[in-house]
Amino acid sequence: MTVAELPPSERFVHPALFYGTDEQYLDALVPFVTEGLERTQPVAVAVPGARLRLLREALGDAAHEVTMIDMEVAGRNPGRIIPTVLRRFADGHDTVHVRIVGEPIWAGRTDAEYPACAQHEALINLAFAGRDVTIVCPYDTSTLDERALADALVTHPVVWEGARRLKSDRYDPDDVIGRYNQPLPAVSDAVEMTIEGTADLRAARGFAVAHAHRLGLPDERMADLQLITGELVTNSLRHTGGNCRLRVWRHHDHLVCAVEDGGHLDDPLAGRRPPAQEQFGGRGLLLINQLADLVRTHTTRHGTTVHALLALSSQAR
Repeated sequence: MTVAELPPSERFVHPALFYGTDEQYLDALVPFVTEGLERTQPVAVAVPGARLRLLREALGDAAHEVTMIDMEVAGRNPGRIIPTVLRRFADGHDTVHVRIVGEPIWAGRTDAEYPACAQHEALINLAFAGRDVTIVCPYDTSTLDERALADALVTHPVVWEGARRLKSDRYDPDDVIGRYNQPLPAVSDAVEMTIEGTADLRAARGFAVAHAHRLGLPDERMADLQLITGELVTNSLRHTGGNCRLRVWRHHDHLVCAVEDGGHLDDPLAGRRPPAQEQFGGRGLLLINQLADLVRTHTTRHGTTVHALLALSSQAR
């Protein structure tokens, strides 16, 4: 990395904040938040619950002027963060500079979640290019592994460490998007059915639900699973015009509902854009991201598989 000045405030700024203690966390973020409030800039903080409480206490009365979001809830599925956390807040204040603290990666993230988290961080740059927004992403150097810290240098053009503002010479978000374009590990006991047209849609939902019961998905999630299955299959048939394959299996403490087809998904922000008011249709992947606890997409020249994961227990969720 080489030392560099931050871009002008009217441009999109996306720094990674490296911190190792609560004191370093507050020393960086409290001034960032209060300075924004002093400039009458809208400020949102979307961080894990314990960090949210820490910042709320440190901000005192000023916390009432900040939109506070528990990232462990709103951002459990990283595919949900851009449309329903970041864009929702920024789009509501599109005439002024907006400040956001977003911490999507913490030590409790699972190996299945991490690739989607890293891709999310890379996609922020595409989603907000040219926007009048600063999004600071904290990284806890005391608990995160070397992979997460190294990837932060690839997904963020600027790094904050204490009083230093460093330009990352590793910045290459496309690398992370491609590197984590990975399928979930194959399993031998997955069940599957081939779907040849929309006439099979009801059977596909029934197939998914029957095997979800067998694998222990709670009854209150069955409606979500039916919607997810329907959207996955419909989306596949609509965009490829061919058959698709529905597979269901257990991955650790989650149920996986995956649809594979012969199409190529070439829009990395698919399912991560809030729909326009006049938009009709095209909301399938967006809905899936809202309902699922995790979404992983693997696309190649020869086909695309979308994996939607639902937690099998409230603890896993």
